[in-house]
Amino acid sequence: MSEANYPILSLVVFMPVVGALAALFLRSEVLVRWLALGTALLTFVASLPLWMAFDRTTHAFQFIEKYEWIPTFNINYAVGVDGISLLLVLLTTALSPIVVLCSWNAIDRRVKEFMMALLLMETAMLGVFVALDFVLFYVFWEAMLIPMYLIIGVWGGPNRIYAAIKFFLYTLVGSLLLLVAMIALYFAGGHTFSIPALMAQAPSYAPAFQFWVFLAFFLAFAVKVPMFPFHTWLPDAHVEAPTAGSVILASVLLKMGGYGFVRFCLPMLPHASAVFTPLILVLSVIAILYGGYMALAQTDLKKLIAYSSVSHMGFVTLGIFVFTVQGIEGAMLQMINHGITTGALFLCVGMLYDRTHSRQIADYGGVAKTMPIFATMLVIFSLSSLGLPATNSFVGEFLVLLGAFITRPWFAVVASLGIILAAVYMLWMVQRVAFGDANPRNAHHPDLNLRELATVVPLLVAVFWIGVYPEPLLDVLHVSVDHLLEQTRGGGEAVAALSWTEIWGFGARP
Repeated sequence: MSEANYPILSLVVFMPVVGALAALFLRSEVLVRWLALGTALLTFVASLPLWMAFDRTTHAFQFIEKYEWIPTFNINYAVGVDGISLLLVLLTTALSPIVVLCSWNAIDRRVKEFMMALLLMETAMLGVFVALDFVLFYVFWEAMLIPMYLIIGVWGGPNRIYAAIKFFLYTLVGSLLLLVAMIALYFAGGHTFSIPALMAQAPSYAPAFQFWVFLAFFLAFAVKVPMFPFHTWLPDAHVEAPTAGSVILASVLLKMGGYGFVRFCLPMLPHASAVFTPLILVLSVIAILYGGYMALAQTDLKKLIAYSSVSHMGFVTLGIFVFTVQGIEGAMLQMINHGITTGALFLCVGMLYDRTHSRQIADYGGVAKTMPIFATMLVIFSLSSLGLPATNSFVGEFLVLLGAFITRPWFAVVASLGIILAAVYMLWMVQRVAFGDANPRNAHHPDLNLRELATVVPLLVAVFWIGVYPEPLLDVLHVSVDHLLEQTRGGGEAVAALSWTEIWGFGARP
């Protein structure tokens, strides 16, 4: 593992906290907004050297910082990134200025508290992706709950309290199971919370032990993805959250579940990963089809996009658990693509809502006549969401399905039906919102202003850049994914030699 010469990761992770603390001393809402935007932009700029200096030829963690924190229990402040976590860090820092901009006029009460919550949220999300100590990871994982709960519960819609409590309770239950699994690994792994050390000791974990720890991990991460049937909190949270909350939720928070599967389940628990693979593949395919089917039935724009997220994240878990290079790389790329495209769609919904104060599809029609620039953006992001070739989502879904065809062809065939459903519900939505007969109530709404263009144009560029030339991202992923598959290799064969009583812990082999 390579050491950093200067604490660049700590700088990136904690710069938003400094901005949030500085906001405490400002009384002007205008200055608070500019401070939040400046802090988010500086954090993004500070993260760019990670991309430029990253060594793409090694799977080892890079830019490592390690300091003693609680020596009695061998707990350290340890951070670092590999190819898998680097892209998620950059996604988070790139989206944060956009989230601040989209809230510029939409949030008009308790502006200081809202911007502080956004900045604290950014630190918590970044910390999850860079932590190399399990306790540190868990601290960031839990810290993320508080600002998100406040963003939904204070600045959300009419049913915001219900949605915030539901989000908090679902995630908290998963977090408690994660804590139990973490403590079990601490004792089984030689009294260490070091994530790389626990990965290295994976072959020594008994199959029965792996089974139960994986079950706890699975429930924690499945809630976060969210996988079917643990998804019911997501539509409520999206509908009630302000636009910024929906963008953060869709673009970054859901990725923590997929990241948990890749970072912990596969490398630490290869035997159990093989045991649970059929179940997870079935749930993934159900999520793809169910999410698409439910999206067809929605009359609320936010709910339609929320259920489309359930479908798209089903492709992510499918790709992870087919155990092929193409599948896992496609899943990681699809997490980035979903963050870009779905975040952009929620921004588009927020722009409409700011003008009409309605999210009902029936209240629109003919928007392209009065807002042609907006309609162009909506069409492009919708086409990206359904996986049109030359857009970013096509690359991720293609790789996932390619990887699935190699080892699980029937799952790939059924999952491909989700792409057809996506085309139906996205084109149906676009036709009813942007085209057709114009609703007289929407005849005088202005088109996108410069601030709104500044939020969507970077995402538009990313859609086509990744869609046409994804190689730079795949180049970062490739060595880390190869190493991940080496860590999981043999899990399936070892499990095949065990009886179910041994797997479940009854009469397990020593």
